[in-house]
Amino acid sequence: MADIFEKCFEFKQAEDAREKGIYPYFHALESRQDVEVMMEGKRRIMLGSNNYLGLTVDPEMIEAGIRAVEKYGTGCSGSRFLNGTLEMHLELESELADFLHKEAVVTFSTGFQSNLGIISAVVGRNDYVICDRENHASIYDGCKLSYGKMLRYRHADMADLERQLARVPDDAGRLIVTDGVFSMGGDIANLPEIVRLAKKYGARVMVDDAHGLGVIGEGGRGTASYFGLEDEVDIYMGTFSKSLASLGGYMAASAKVVEYVRHVSRPFIFSASITPASCAVALAALRKLRREPELPQRLHDISAYAREGLLARGLKIRMSDTPIIPIYTYDTETTLVRAKQLYEAGVYVNPVLPPATAPTECLLRTSYMATHTKPIIDEAIDIIADVMSREAKL
Repeated sequence: MADIFEKCFEFKQAEDAREKGIYPYFHALESRQDVEVMMEGKRRIMLGSNNYLGLTVDPEMIEAGIRAVEKYGTGCSGSRFLNGTLEMHLELESELADFLHKEAVVTFSTGFQSNLGIISAVVGRNDYVICDRENHASIYDGCKLSYGKMLRYRHADMADLERQLARVPDDAGRLIVTDGVFSMGGDIANLPEIVRLAKKYGARVMVDDAHGLGVIGEGGRGTASYFGLEDEVDIYMGTFSKSLASLGGYMAASAKVVEYVRHVSRPFIFSASITPASCAVALAALRKLRREPELPQRLHDISAYAREGLLARGLKIRMSDTPIIPIYTYDTETTLVRAKQLYEAGVYVNPVLPPATAPTECLLRTSYMATHTKPIIDEAIDIIADVMSREAKL
């Protein structure tokens, strides 16, 4: 008889990478998540974080978390549906809805859970969800959890999106789901064309703005604001774990849609609510973003400085208008070797490997914070240029 653990015993990829000295995961931080960190006993310049506005070390955020623990304790010990709703959860939802110019918001315990909870609730048995092939894994898992049928279109290929929409039966519901800012490549979805096709084929539009909130759009309002299409996007999804320096996620939509999701979404109903500290920090970060709308521009400027520096040093990068700047390394082993060499030289970056990329399009994902300084950026990209000029061997 087959042993269900056989696949576990046969899994060798991590062990093989460790033996080669190029295993890139689970490096332990010994300091705060900042532009420079202590990691495994050495200073590293952090170019691998989604802490886009640099607020994880902001004294105001830290104090907000401390005050929340003192007032509410360490956790809520229940779901929002029952005993787990704090007054502060309602404040966060109300202020975020106002910021995003939507009628209502519902929050989830994580960003991943947000996509699971939204898509599985909205997409029913006779519905279709149409996805960009480079959408985040949580979108794919949300589609699997729903009873609907998923169709995929080639990344950013609007002609292929139209072909997929044309396949949907006339009597079926349609939801187009796309990342706003794609997490690996840093490119921005072609939202104007997506909206046009949605209107043509009677579809609704959902944007995963995990990497858009606080990054692009007026005052950091995200992808729909960036294109002036806030009234044309039906659902925004986002996270608190990036620009808002906390943990959790949200859905912003019309009041009717939010009310429906609150009452039928199993990942929402059967999960404990966001902890007091996480909620308080997200709320404090949102308020700071509203008070200081120049923060996203600062992020844009330092990212542009880094992009120009990488190009000036002859590095081949994927172009974007966001703080995510991938450097091409092509194959898996070269990518892992380069990531290891950079780590040892004092720069932390993220290797991006299949299935997140095609086998011949592997990348080193660098990402930047509003709190990076030009001297730190210069130091980092000098190290990157030096490492990339070496032979790709350990």
